[in-house]
Amino acid sequence: MRALTSSPSESLRAGNRVVAGGIAAIVVILLGTAVFLFLNLPDANAFNARVERIFMENDGLTTGAEIKLLEILAQSGTAFSGVLASYRVVIFVLLVFATALMVAALVFLVTIIALNRRISAIQRSGIQVSSLLISRETNAVYINDLEFKLTEAAIETLSVLAEARMDDDVMTGAQIEGVISGRDSSDCEEAAGATRVKRLRDALGNQLVSELLVKTIARRGYVLAVGKDVIRMM
Repeated sequence: MRALTSSPSESLRAGNRVVAGGIAAIVVILLGTAVFLFLNLPDANAFNARVERIFMENDGLTTGAEIKLLEILAQSGTAFSGVLASYRVVIFVLLVFATALMVAALVFLVTIIALNRRISAIQRSGIQVSSLLISRETNAVYINDLEFKLTEAAIETLSVLAEARMDDDVMTGAQIEGVISGRDSSDCEEAAGATRVKRLRDALGNQLVSELLVKTIARRGYVLAVGKDVIRMM
């Protein structure tokens, strides 16, 4: 039990370190990219400066057409400055959006990995059940004080498996069907008992709980994966 409780916490701490390091790396990379892009973008007033230089170097242009051409160049420079400034804003917004997406993807990835490790640890060890109370009167089962409402047929199946567990027996589907129906197990089909076990698992609802509580042993049958000393029936 001590190893099982420390493993998830250690995985959580390791996951937190990976997330923190990944987020820092993403921010540094995107920040460096942003600085590189902004430094290499041309200055918004570069075009205007070039037009002003043309004016100064060609002060002999005095005809109406030549002056008009210079005015058009000046207006184009102003328009270019506005467009370039908007490009800077767009690039900044895209970088922020990319950072958010990459951070979210990293967090989800680490979360999924941590959950998979936790589930694997549970599957290896089974469910730690401290008490299993079966109430036939209310058609309910209490697992570690958690109540699960079941159908009458599911309660019968669980009761048969609980009695077999207290006797250290593994029951086949045919034996389960025979006990519940009152017939000899040789006259019952394996599929009928397997169907009852499936319905019991469906009634429990939580797939993880049902698959680990009612275990299937290959070529032998079904058994409750709990200690026989924790089972009580009423």
